[in-house]
Order: sequence, then C-alpha cells, then structure tokens
Amino acid sequence: MRRATSRVSWEHHERPHVSKLGTDRALFRLTKQLPDLVWNAAALEGNTFTLPEVRTLLDGITVGGKALAEQQQILDLSEAFNLLHELVIQQEFAVDKAISDALHAVLARNEALDAGLFRGEGHVEGDGGGVRLMDGGFIPFDSAEELVEAHADLLASLHACGDPVEQALAYFCSATRSQFYFDGNKRTARLVASGLLLSHGYSALNIPHARRLEFNLALDELFRADDATTLMDFLYDCLEESSQ
Repeated sequence: MRRATSRVSWEHHERPHVSKLGTDRALFRLTKQLPDLVWNAAALEGNTFTLPEVRTLLDGITVGGKALAEQQQILDLSEAFNLLHELVIQQEFAVDKAISDALHAVLARNEALDAGLFRGEGHVEGDGGGVRLMDGGFIPFDSAEELVEAHADLLASLHACGDPVEQALAYFCSATRSQFYFDGNKRTARLVASGLLLSHGYSALNIPHARRLEFNLALDELFRADDATTLMDFLYDCLEESSQ
C-alpha cells in the first residue's frame, strides 16, 4: 500500500519502532547532542570542520585555518537549533510556513538568496535553477509561482499520515522535493521535522555524515521519480539509531 503527501509518495510497510523519550528528555538530548547535530548537518553540505573543531567553535573559540563562510555556517546552524529548542520548550512550535521561514532566515542568512522567504517572494526573480543528481542528471525546480499553495497543500495532506513520526519524515521528504527556498532546503526541512518530533516526545532527526552516499542515493530517487520510499526507510533507520 502506498501513502502520499501532495508532493511525493512512498510504500507504506512495517518500519523500525522509534522509541518515545518525552519532550523534556528529547530537548535535553538535543542540547547535549548539539555539536554532533550541527557537525553532521554541515558536513553533509561539504563543510570541512571536524566534530572536535565544531565543539571548539561552539565553545566560543575561533578555529584557525578555516574559511569564514564555513565558520559562519556552523554558527548559523547552531543558532537555528537553539531557536527550534526555544520554540518547542515555549510550546510555540507549529508546522507552518511562518516557522519554516523563521528557521530558514537564521540558518541560511549568509548563504541563500532572500533568506526566510520562499523562492519568488523576495527581490530575486526566476525559479532558481534545479537539483543536480549524482549521475549528472538535472531536475528543474518547481515553479516559484506555485510554492505557497504547494506548501499549504503539503500541510493539509500530512493529516493522512499515520503518526507524528511518519508526518515528520514525510514533511522532510516533501519539502526537500519542493525546494521552497533558493538554498538550505534540506537543513530547514530537517529542523521543521525535528520540531514536530520533539513536540511529540521523539528525538530530533540526525542524519549521519558517515551515511552520506546512502542519503544522496535516496535523494536521487526522490527527485527523479517523486518516490520517497527509500528515503523514508533511510530516515526511519537514522531516527531509530539516534533514539537509542
């Protein structure tokens, strides 16, 4: 049996059980694992900081020999995770466009055009290009004119998902496929998915850099065929592992 959001579909079958920690414990774990979460997210984008260097930078000590852009990416990711923590603990988190834009405005403010705005909402015109696949293929971005409506349709379609875990991971897959922003889409989608998970007592979604190839192959399938089956399986496995 297949399930779907308004943007992607996947094969619904038995997947690993994800342990529920409770929101307080999950937020405590988020704080404790912040350097690891930030490092993995940055490393997946090609950032050359090591995990010890990320820890050093987050402790307020400058790391020599690194590009300023890489350092800023680490700091912006950390601030975005801290914003997410605050939203969840204050019970102000919601899966909506305003929260997604607020998180994107922080994590991508030094990287993306029109940070905090969907493509087409700011000063930059055009659809922004597309996604390059591992085999060299190219998938054009969805039309910028359709993105606000597409996001609303996505949120409405999440209600058909079985539980908060499936909703969160389906959101990640769908938002990643839609490419709502000029850059920082996977990181923003991961933060929104993590907010939904944390609000329901689950760990934040951590995608290990060590599994980068596996992740990229699943993304290729997502973009090529709008099929999130492999990516959903991968994300469930990552979430189960990070919930131990």
